[in-house]
Amino acid sequence: MAERAAALAVALGADISMGEPGGSWHPVAICGRLLEQAYRPWRGRAPLIEFAGGAAALLAVTALAAGLGWSVERSAGRGASRALLVGLVLKPTFSIRRLLDEGRGVADSLEANRLDEARERLRALVSRPTGSLSPQQAASAAIESVAENLTDSVAAPLLFYVLFGLPGAAAYRVVNTADAMFGYRGQTEWLGKPAARLDDLLNWLPSRLSALAVTGAVFVSGGKMPALGAWRTWRREAARTASPNAGHPMAAMAGALDRRLEKTGHYVLGEDLAEPGPDDVRAAVRLAGLAAGLLVAAAMVAGARR
Repeated sequence: MAERAAALAVALGADISMGEPGGSWHPVAICGRLLEQAYRPWRGRAPLIEFAGGAAALLAVTALAAGLGWSVERSAGRGASRALLVGLVLKPTFSIRRLLDEGRGVADSLEANRLDEARERLRALVSRPTGSLSPQQAASAAIESVAENLTDSVAAPLLFYVLFGLPGAAAYRVVNTADAMFGYRGQTEWLGKPAARLDDLLNWLPSRLSALAVTGAVFVSGGKMPALGAWRTWRREAARTASPNAGHPMAAMAGALDRRLEKTGHYVLGEDLAEPGPDDVRAAVRLAGLAAGLLVAAAMVAGARR
């Protein structure tokens, strides 16, 4: 288990130093192509057939990813070489530096009054249309996404790695990717429903850990009263989002920043608070970075103690 903690340290070092290398050979990009091929035969069928086919496709790709993770751990040897190999394979399952960099990029664009550029940069963070967002709405979207992505980009893959090793982290990343690709209302609703429901289940605990980490980050940075505000807003308003999980870290962030976060027509968190601006996006990025650090430290301690 100490080797598991060492592998996590290697993965974190790779993330900090390299960020998120792009390209078609990135493991998540390969996973996306495999999912597309596995789901394709079931498109356009009757709803129940789409549902069953989507579940089978998800199971097949998830099992493949978990099996590859198991094979790496079985063949990785011992000591430093094992930590290095497992850490480098673990790295693509989570992303901290890119999340924070994208948030800073939106803040830079808004601060320079380049709204179109900010809207474009937001597309890397959010799935909602960004072309008509006001500066305040763009700032809110960036803050919401930075907070929400603490769950699926940091807390969840780390938790499943600590519990189940590489197979767990790899399996989670497949489910989360499938949900991002197919888990929407519309043409792929029934096809993506198994992934969406499983993703909700897997993120139940990580989303709440993320909200707790945001609250802890505020407290550690010296803000006892803002930490109390983060806690109260989290407990009071987390259920306002349609997602059973996304509202938890977002509500905690709204309370921590003392700012209103809104997705028009969907939810409002911190309804009576002031609207956010570029400085608030930067503050959210700083808190998210500290929260991610707390989550990593907890994962390393838990991995070593188990």
